[in-house]
Amino acid sequence: MNSKLNLDQKMIDEARRASKAVADEIQPYIDEHTTVSVERTIARLLGIDGIDEVDRPLPNIIVNHVREQGGLNEGIAYWIGNAMVYTGKGPQEIAEAVSREEFSLTEIPAQNRQEVIRAVTSKAEETVEKIKHNRKQRETMIETMGEGKKPLLYLIVASGNIYEDVIQAQAAVRQGADIIAVIRSTAQSLLDYVPYGPTTEGFGGTYATQENFRIMRKALDEVGEKVGRYIRLCNYCSGLCMPEIAAMGALERLDVMLNDALYGILFRDINMQRTFVDQYFSRVVNGFAGIIINTGEDNYLTTADAVEEAHTVVASQFINEQFALKAGLPEEQMALGHAFEMDPELTNGFLLELAQAQMAREIFPKAPLKYMPPTKFMTGNIFKGHIQDAMFNLAAIWTQQGIQLLGMLTEANHTPHLHDRALSIENAKYVFNNCKDIGDEIEFKKDGIIQKRAQKVLGDAVQLLDQVEEDGILKTIEEGKFGGVKRSRTGGKGLDGVFEKSEGYLNPFIPLMLGGDR
Repeated sequence: MNSKLNLDQKMIDEARRASKAVADEIQPYIDEHTTVSVERTIARLLGIDGIDEVDRPLPNIIVNHVREQGGLNEGIAYWIGNAMVYTGKGPQEIAEAVSREEFSLTEIPAQNRQEVIRAVTSKAEETVEKIKHNRKQRETMIETMGEGKKPLLYLIVASGNIYEDVIQAQAAVRQGADIIAVIRSTAQSLLDYVPYGPTTEGFGGTYATQENFRIMRKALDEVGEKVGRYIRLCNYCSGLCMPEIAAMGALERLDVMLNDALYGILFRDINMQRTFVDQYFSRVVNGFAGIIINTGEDNYLTTADAVEEAHTVVASQFINEQFALKAGLPEEQMALGHAFEMDPELTNGFLLELAQAQMAREIFPKAPLKYMPPTKFMTGNIFKGHIQDAMFNLAAIWTQQGIQLLGMLTEANHTPHLHDRALSIENAKYVFNNCKDIGDEIEFKKDGIIQKRAQKVLGDAVQLLDQVEEDGILKTIEEGKFGGVKRSRTGGKGLDGVFEKSEGYLNPFIPLMLGGDR
């Protein structure tokens, strides 16, 4: 891609080099540690699901059981495999027996290690084949049905009741939506377990459960058949159950997942060491499943100024890219996030927004960038808000963004009604159609406002990344250099759920997903 911004490729290369060094420094810690959530994910992928008589998820029961016996550093896969060889039972039967306190996994005599590995790997291969089938099914459906034109129109439902969400989602698709995101219930990211079954009550959103995923996937496939295009389903694998929700999405053919390396640390105060380990395995799963990840840099601009701190967004995009590559997730599945969040009273603010959006497009040419709408400066004036959203849509089509979360004219007033979504879709379609090729037709003035702005932001991002490389990512977060939020490396939620792996630690899914045929 030729640079309309006259960006210095050497500076882009330096930013990638520094961000790779940042990821390289923390990766050994990730490789040497596991978490309760990673182990519950492995249990789920081995086929363990369901709850006991007091609604405790079986993956939590079996992992906590081994944890209490001091054996989690071997990996839950080892203990399940050992029990499979000894009892002849499958993982689900074993988990149910443990929940009934019929035996202790750590007290079962050690079986031949190669037999244990073969038993658990055979079960893992069954799950991997199912995920591969889901990925192939998605690709086939897109090939035969087609999908929306880019930028894909991305809309949210959040009633708290999955069955009401289905009605709203199908209505949005008939109006023109290409991606439906089901917002999670408030603070689900802080639950260290995943609720079970269909849910009809939530707070500001709907609980992410595997059954809810299944219900919405079926509903979107049905309406997709009627409108003649594949509809993508999005949810959120951030928080204390990041890899578990990624696995559930892979099993139910979700297409997009919010999955940021830093978001849980900065905005949910989850321990950074826990988050780095969890994000790695979640991205291994998402990468293998063909799921697009949305990163959360747009959130920085809710706590920091979009003009002064624009370089932190770019720096975080570079870092998220490198962490994703470490997990085997290709650039084509990285919907790196940014947002249209500058003060509308700012003179030439649109030119600065355009510079930021074009810069992201040029630096990450293969990424299906996720562009977020104005929210911070939406006042409740629906007429001005609709114009702000139109300007946002213009910037998106001009700079060839990939995924467009549509702004709502009633932002700052209330949760959107069906007709609010219809007006937002109409707004986007009008602008996208009328300005379809504007990006190919217009070049930017040499050394003008747009070029200089982009060059300055890139330069500041490189300086920050060089500093992060020198200080390390943990110290950088402690000093509050991303989003203006400071977090302690030993503080936050979930550090007690991190464990050092033993020399014989077993996770059969890493080699199958990173080394297998995709």
